[in-house]
Amino acid sequence: MSVRAGREFLAIPGPTNVPDEVLGAMHRPAMDIYAGPLLALTDSLLRDVARVFKTKGHAYIYIANGHGAWEATLTNVLSKGDKILVLESGRFAVGWGDNARRMGVEVEVLKGDMRRAVRPAEVEARLKADRKANGGGSIKAVLVAQIDTASGVVNDIEAIGQAMRNAGHDALLMVDTVASLGCMPFEMDAWRVDVAMSGSQKGLMTPPGLGFVAANDRAREVHKKAGLRTPYWDWTEREGDLHYQKYAGTPPEHLLFGLRKAFDMLFEEGLENVFRRHWLLAEAVRRAVGVWAEGQAISFNIVEPAERCDTVTAVLLAGRDPEALRAYCNDNCGVILGHGIGELSGKAFRIAHMGHVNAPMVLGTLSVIEVGLAALGIPHGRGGAQAAIDWLGEQVKA
Repeated sequence: MSVRAGREFLAIPGPTNVPDEVLGAMHRPAMDIYAGPLLALTDSLLRDVARVFKTKGHAYIYIANGHGAWEATLTNVLSKGDKILVLESGRFAVGWGDNARRMGVEVEVLKGDMRRAVRPAEVEARLKADRKANGGGSIKAVLVAQIDTASGVVNDIEAIGQAMRNAGHDALLMVDTVASLGCMPFEMDAWRVDVAMSGSQKGLMTPPGLGFVAANDRAREVHKKAGLRTPYWDWTEREGDLHYQKYAGTPPEHLLFGLRKAFDMLFEEGLENVFRRHWLLAEAVRRAVGVWAEGQAISFNIVEPAERCDTVTAVLLAGRDPEALRAYCNDNCGVILGHGIGELSGKAFRIAHMGHVNAPMVLGTLSVIEVGLAALGIPHGRGGAQAAIDWLGEQVKA
């Protein structure tokens, strides 16, 4: 017998839950794309995209998902035959690099794995070797994801940037923040990131379909000589005087209405409070998984605790099919967990805790997982959900 009636809990790492307020903001008629109100909306959104990236650089909004935003970054600063260095710590930076390879860019992957973060010392050593071998360096850009949702890792972007400077290398630092922007600190200017990109469907609580890019003056100078520039993605075209150039055509009005409301909600809560909420809920999940791991069938994918991110937790399940657990939670209780992807396909499930999420949603998800573990006879330490409750109770005082 199912107990699935009621509101479904979506606990996948994107698209995430869209707030009712954002859906409501989108439920309105279209407006004149040439009139003042829409122009003012675009101006406000571009300012706030830059605000969440923490940059004084230029911001761009694309009608695209994260893969489109990847392409926007690559085409604007690279030429065919250029070489880039991709920092592996999961699946997504490598995927970004694969897109570059298909455009005629030479791609080198600094080997990592699915269970650890990028090591800044390894980045520094590789760039020093490049400088020594190639008279200043042949690598034009370094690509890295702040959070990789496949592995559940968080990379230290500030330390990676410092490693690049220690190496004396002038490659551009390009960062994927799809799973981190609006969920944890990202300091584009302070960390001297040259190009950053993100998408609307995770921490920014808006339906999929908007991609964001921010670029500093150094990247925009490199852009002037980029040979891969194409009309749709081109930054110069989008900096034109006419409003339609900001979107290379008709603006995605209703997504913009939703994004405006999402930004308003984030700023009303306060970004520091948003970051703390994500950390609290992520740590609650980690407390539960830590208890379940006592049964020795369950373990964290990311080995080092400090490298586990605050937006998604990848959980390994030994000797059992994680899809059976996912199916139980969905079919019987209405909780949708993420599945393992890439190297973790068939080996893991993922618990997302990002975007429009609160304690009842996370604690309910953990409780359902615990029910599923018991119902399927999967060995696990008992009391994981209670451990999460106890920890939150200690942290969130009256």
